[in-house]
Amino acid sequence: QVQLVESGGGLVQAGGSLRLSCSASGNIFSINRMGWYRQAPGKQRELVAQITSGGSTNYADSVKGRFTIPRDNARNTGYLQMNSLKPEDTGVYYCNMNVMVRGSAAWSDYWGQGTQVTVSS
Repeated sequence: QVQLVESGGGLVQAGGSLRLSCSASGNIFSINRMGWYRQAPGKQRELVAQITSGGSTNYADSVKGRFTIPRDNARNTGYLQMNSLKPEDTGVYYCNMNVMVRGSAAWSDYWGQGTQVTVSS
């Protein structure tokens, strides 16, 4: 019922910037929390950044001051602006949204397909 489509990954040199996008479509009534997670090779998926519907944000310590997580509620789209990228930021980035579909009283989590970010040294 809800699909999340990510874009914006790629290869960048250390110190560079990338902007990831995640657009939600489907029978959406409301989106609560939006978040970005990443998974590096051989490691568990970890939370990178999160934003609530009210605009409160939460960042992993490793990205504070470098990443921001704006959202466009009118377009059901979230972003991850990544600046001053480091090789350790390399991984597959997944967006996550907590969504209520029309006709439902429950919130459910949905995931994007993942997009590769590679930062070269």
